[in-house]
Amino acid sequence: MDISHDIEEDNVAALYEASHKGCESTLNSLMQRDALILNKISLTSFIDTPLHIAVLHGHLEFTAALLRKKPNLAGRKDSRGRTALHLASAEGHAEIVRELLPADIDVCLARDQDGRIPLHLAVMRGHIEVIEKLLNSKPNSILEDLDGASVLHLCVKYNCLDALKLLVESADNNGYSLNSKDNDGNSILHLAVMLGQTEVG
Repeated sequence: MDISHDIEEDNVAALYEASHKGCESTLNSLMQRDALILNKISLTSFIDTPLHIAVLHGHLEFTAALLRKKPNLAGRKDSRGRTALHLASAEGHAEIVRELLPADIDVCLARDQDGRIPLHLAVMRGHIEVIEKLLNSKPNSILEDLDGASVLHLCVKYNCLDALKLLVESADNNGYSLNSKDNDGNSILHLAVMLGQTEVG
């Protein structure tokens, strides 16, 4: 029996438990015992990183601690191709988004297996503060479509009118045409009429 292997597995399991609970003291204790523990997670059978888990639970301080110790976790993808920024954007964790962005700004344009970037997820859920942070960090992300639908089309489709107002201003500043059409030939106004959203017009 390999005792050191068992201890290592126990430490990794404790790291994941700490991620669920957001327990920084456990993280620090584990890092003191094994300074390479965050490097070893890529050798485990876990698909989500401790960062993915902490972000989903909304643990801001734990997320910040992980990023200080291993910033490249920000670019790691889960089994569905999502980074921690995708998850934070979808959940509306604006302060966590703020922590993640400096670690890897290019993750703003990373697509998950469904072709979505973090901005798409924030728009679909109507998370205005997250949308603002993403656009301030990567203004050209507004130009990224999802299966032919612009972020403006997504606002209309998901009935996120506050997001639409914000994005119309940003689109105008970035030279984006408000008359762009989706793959079905619909402008945002056509889509709004089809969906019965008269407030858009």
